[in-house]
Amino acid sequence: MALFTEQLFADHLTLPYAEAAVVGDSYYAAPVPDLPLRLRIDFAPTISAGRYDGLRLQVVHMEQGRIDTAVLRFADYGEFEVRDRRRGKKPGQDGYGTVTDWNHSEHAPWIGINVTRLRAAIDQYVRLWIPGAPPVRTGPPPLTAPVPQARTSPARAR
Repeated sequence: MALFTEQLFADHLTLPYAEAAVVGDSYYAAPVPDLPLRLRIDFAPTISAGRYDGLRLQVVHMEQGRIDTAVLRFADYGEFEVRDRRRGKKPGQDGYGTVTDWNHSEHAPWIGINVTRLRAAIDQYVRLWIPGAPPVRTGPPPLTAPVPQARTSPARAR
């Protein structure tokens, strides 16, 4: 599979959990390390092999097992709205709001994803099920202004 899961979580979703890791195509985290609750996120499969239409979130208790599962569909959050409009895809059409791992490309199938609303939904879900979890940054990535560089030039002689 070429879903580039680690890149999606590290570079795009940027969840604030210090104790987290990507194993295979799943993201695991302990949002509050002292609690026995863990978060697992993976791609939500469709009826078609190798096609995914969202992220599946699970809260797992370390002793009691899975407590809850939710699926956040890409189409519901407009994650690929721009990409799909450019491709001429509309809601209900094959391939709308989905990614596939059919191609063995060096590029992630989710390139062009807009994670702002998806990140906010993940935050809402985690904070509901895992009390004390740090908030997820729900806005667009912060813009950093370039730092002005001191110009050094030889002193002019008068």
